[in-house]
Amino acid sequence: MENREIERKFLVTDDSYRALAKTHYDIIQGYVSREPGKTVRIRLCTDATGVQKAYLTIKSKLSQMVRFEWEREISVEDFRALLPMCGGRIIDKTRYILPAESACGEAKEAALKWEIDAFRQPNTGLVMAEIELPSVETPFTCPAFIGEEVTHDSRYYNANMV
Repeated sequence: MENREIERKFLVTDDSYRALAKTHYDIIQGYVSREPGKTVRIRLCTDATGVQKAYLTIKSKLSQMVRFEWEREISVEDFRALLPMCGGRIIDKTRYILPAESACGEAKEAALKWEIDAFRQPNTGLVMAEIELPSVETPFTCPAFIGEEVTHDSRYYNANMV
């Protein structure tokens, strides 16, 4: 199915992921709408060189681990124009990208990657890891910094943290 997102979420136990990160960028994201099971989000990503890209994303829950996700790049000006619609529903975080290993131990950077989010506001100090999978059954190996799985705990959905 196109526009499908399957991801697992985990708490992070230490900052060893930083040394393993291939890249990182700052994210400001706001929620235009947060209905149960459906969200409309805008996001501004700034890379280490200062280049900015903005996105509009619509998500809808299909099952416990599977969501519909539609995302399109928008202009930074459109992001700034839409941001006031979010009210106080804004998250500020840094995302670190790391290649993931399959259960066989081979790096599958193109297919699997860890996204580690270190939150500044709200939830200062919270660090979570996500891995997006091609199927619910896809095996993967957890690095040493991965802690408790929180995939099924809705308190850890970004939209519920604002």
